[in-house]
Amino acid sequence: MEKRLSRTEMLFSLAFIFVLILAIAAFFYGVKVGSEKTEAKYLPMKLLHAEGGPKVTAYQQQDLVSYYHTVFLPLREFQAEWFTAMDKLQTGRSTDAAASFKELSKLATKQYETISKSSVSAVSPLLEQSQTNAMKSLKLFEQAATRIASAAKDKAPVAVVNDVPKDAYYTQAVTYALQSQQQYYASMLKWGATTDSKIPGEYETPSVLDISEWNKLPFLVKNKVMADQLHSRGTMESFYPHDLSSRVDEFIASGQTAKMRIKTVSAVVDLLLSTKAVRDGDFSEGKLSRYDKELLPQLPFFYSEAK
Repeated sequence: MEKRLSRTEMLFSLAFIFVLILAIAAFFYGVKVGSEKTEAKYLPMKLLHAEGGPKVTAYQQQDLVSYYHTVFLPLREFQAEWFTAMDKLQTGRSTDAAASFKELSKLATKQYETISKSSVSAVSPLLEQSQTNAMKSLKLFEQAATRIASAAKDKAPVAVVNDVPKDAYYTQAVTYALQSQQQYYASMLKWGATTDSKIPGEYETPSVLDISEWNKLPFLVKNKVMADQLHSRGTMESFYPHDLSSRVDEFIASGQTAKMRIKTVSAVVDLLLSTKAVRDGDFSEGKLSRYDKELLPQLPFFYSEAK
């Protein structure tokens, strides 16, 4: 004779089946949501390569502008504060080196968090790489500043500043910052090539670039060359690569290269850097007279007033 289930056992069985159904439904819902998120993440890349579908263009001007505000500018703001702090310590306007570097460490962390939250176009890999290097740079600046602050307690401010270039974290931070800058200016070339057929999408700076060849280059290419020049020297400066381009053009136009028998662009750059002849805003001062017809993206540092 079959044993009939009790009321309690029946309710328990029904509850178990109900929970099992919910678990299965939740599982398939999770798979669906996960698939949709993954599809959304890679949709821009799929559209870029899809045949017959809408095309998503890489390195659009809006991508360059967005990157400027969300990644490039926060890094430059940190660098500006670094330069200011170094100058104050060297000139005696600030006497507490440890406190200065602690503040720089905090600022590096803040700017890192700002950049890490920014979204960069997935179809523009150079911008993605530039963002990654900007974050690496700020992380190392934070570590360098913390180390320097700890070692600064028993040293004169000027001595602390003189020791900064010897810090391994600092030198690597500068390298990443310059690489990030390099990739941003290379991205501008990519954009320029989609707008003007005379502008190459890529340009590899030769080991020796004659002045005669430099004079033939579009300004966007010249800026990429100057970003390369600064990176190869490991030189973090307060001015932009396009400020350096402008000063090189001005120096050549003045006839000084002919008088001094300078044949290469690298030699001009060496001279300008060694004599501290380049300033932030040099491009703006000569823009209307020299670069009015040059193709440039609508980025603030190309259209701001000279300082």
